[in-house]
Amino acid sequence: MAIKKSELYSSLWKSCDELRGGMDASQYKDYVLTLLFVKYVSDKYADADGLVVIPRGGSFQDMVESKGKGDIGDRINKTIAVLA
Repeated sequence: MAIKKSELYSSLWKSCDELRGGMDASQYKDYVLTLLFVKYVSDKYADADGLVVIPRGGSFQDMVESKGKGDIGDRINKTIAVLA
């Protein structure tokens, strides 16, 4: 069953509000844009013939695998550092 656009928007906003907590929106955007960039690069250049090589430990999937870990922030920082 397809999800309605309004339900998708509502779910996304609720998730963003929960993740942001008390952080200012201007600061929060830096985190979101970084995550979106890593996701885009990981999806776009995942194949072996891609123009960009994603180093081991630098993919969005590496970030996802950090879910539920006590040191998730440190793990995400390390993933981003691999790409820098």
